[in-house]
Amino acid sequence: MSATALAALGAAAAVLLAAGFGLGRLTARRDTDPDLDLGTPVERATFHTLHTASLAAPPLRAGLTEDTARKAARRLRSLLGTEALCLTDRETVLAWDGSGGDHHGERVMRSVAGVLDSGRSQSLRTGCDTPECPLRWAVIAPLTGEEGVLGALVAYGSKESAVLVRAATEVARWVSVQLELAELDRSRTRLIEAEIRALRAQISPHFIFNSLAAIASFVRTDPERARELLLEFADFTRYSFRRHGDFTHLADELRCIEQYLALAGARFGDRLKVTLQVAPEVLPVALPFLCLQPLVENAVKHGLEDSREECRVSISARDAGAEAVVTIEDDGVGMDPAELRRILAGDDGARSSGIGLRNVDERLRQVYGDEHGLVIETGVAAGMKITVRIPKYRAGVHKNAARWGSTGIQ
Repeated sequence: MSATALAALGAAAAVLLAAGFGLGRLTARRDTDPDLDLGTPVERATFHTLHTASLAAPPLRAGLTEDTARKAARRLRSLLGTEALCLTDRETVLAWDGSGGDHHGERVMRSVAGVLDSGRSQSLRTGCDTPECPLRWAVIAPLTGEEGVLGALVAYGSKESAVLVRAATEVARWVSVQLELAELDRSRTRLIEAEIRALRAQISPHFIFNSLAAIASFVRTDPERARELLLEFADFTRYSFRRHGDFTHLADELRCIEQYLALAGARFGDRLKVTLQVAPEVLPVALPFLCLQPLVENAVKHGLEDSREECRVSISARDAGAEAVVTIEDDGVGMDPAELRRILAGDDGARSSGIGLRNVDERLRQVYGDEHGLVIETGVAAGMKITVRIPKYRAGVHKNAARWGSTGIQ
């Protein structure tokens, strides 16, 4: 299933969740207002179904495990109205809800083996010889994902029912969609982690060598500055190579940029002129980790390393209502717009030094949507201006450790 289709199904799941909240509000109002009209029995049953499905979806979106199966099984049994229901993976029973688990549970994996191999639903008699046990018939439906059959949903009834067969099959398909969405979330996480590793690998050994050489040059002439630069270098590398968190605060990213510029300034001296303008109110805004420093590194590289002239780099972060707008501008050699388009499109023929721009652009689009990709104005010998618009609030974008108050940015 494509990412677009999964996204659409995800939106449908959100609608289910909203409907669930709606039902909760209506139920609360009914308790206080007995005359409230909740519609026909069919409408009430529809709302109940949507509400139950919305409660089962969140654990399933975390994947198929014992914990998520246990949390979802009760909701799914309520959805189907069966005497018992169980969820399995390919090896074992993950969760059982309802009666009969004490003597039916050990038979389940033998019963589902054929479904796990074929990927096709089937119904069968349980063969239970316990007189008081109501579980006489079982419907087994496969749970699938991108890698094939992941497990099975088994719904138990007291008698054979074509309605139960169809209902259990449809519920299993819905569960499979939730599991595919969970796989998509994990794939996106792995992709972001790989892109961050690519950015870390891009931190040039030449930059590290040149930074240490610049620090060494001050050891005798200005020991205090050498010490300060060494601390900046340590903090910069510690931040750049940290192993936790997909997101950071704008203040932390700007602090990393300050450290980078301090090291670059030690190398280039008065040739590098930097202006920083930051609105204090945007410092706590969360954003993807290591998405601004590569843009500043690009400005310095094309402003100084590709030219013998003085370079001015201007960095600003301002409040724009629901967004924080960050602008990074240099007056360096610039770039042919056609070449820039090839870089952002991932053209293999484009110059490799543009990987930082493409990486940041792709991550911003993944997190915030295409409307929040990089906006770049440039031309040959015309410098470059990069604008990043960061929403202040976006679901899933946050950093737990609030360290923004300790920044040195003024």
